[in-house]
Amino acid sequence: MDIQVHGALVEVLGVGVLLCGPSGVGKSECALELVRRRHRLVADDVVRIRSKHGDGAERTKSNGVASPQSPVLLGRSPELIRHYMEIRGIGLLCIPDLYGPDAVKMEARIELICHMEQWREEADYERLGLERPTTVLAGVAIPALVLPVRPAHSMATLVEVAVRDHRQRCAGVNAAKRIDAQLRRVAAKSPTGEGDGDDEGGREVGG
Repeated sequence: MDIQVHGALVEVLGVGVLLCGPSGVGKSECALELVRRRHRLVADDVVRIRSKHGDGAERTKSNGVASPQSPVLLGRSPELIRHYMEIRGIGLLCIPDLYGPDAVKMEARIELICHMEQWREEADYERLGLERPTTVLAGVAIPALVLPVRPAHSMATLVEVAVRDHRQRCAGVNAAKRIDAQLRRVAAKSPTGEGDGDDEGGREVGG
């Protein structure tokens, strides 16, 4: 059964990224900037999602483990507004007219969700990322991030970095776990069990 969600879907470096968040947070503007960086728009404002069973050759989890029975989610735009984008202050834009036919795609697999929200001082945002949380969408658990929106910060850059990190995790490379293991090794060698503050591996993580 198909479902419909409010958001934008962009294929970034071959990964379908669903941008979610409240109205006016900047999802369309972020998607437009990603298109300007030669990524591809799939849908804006309304994303229609259907599930199907994977073939075992596709990425299914953040650890890169694939299963022939693992369902995947495919997203596309409603036909009436396909490849159109609404930008406040400008109006409706036809992305293929502005950036060419290669700037859009009919459908993409949703592999990562980026929840965009206005920065909240009291919020406890992820600092290390040892494990990637998931959001269940149409019965499928998808790796998900919460990205705080702040003035003068490029959300498109954050999404690109999130995708690169996701691809690394799918390949079995987790930077947070690697430095955590280094810190544990340093702590284990220390007589006090607290590590040596002068050692590179003993520096505080997260700033």
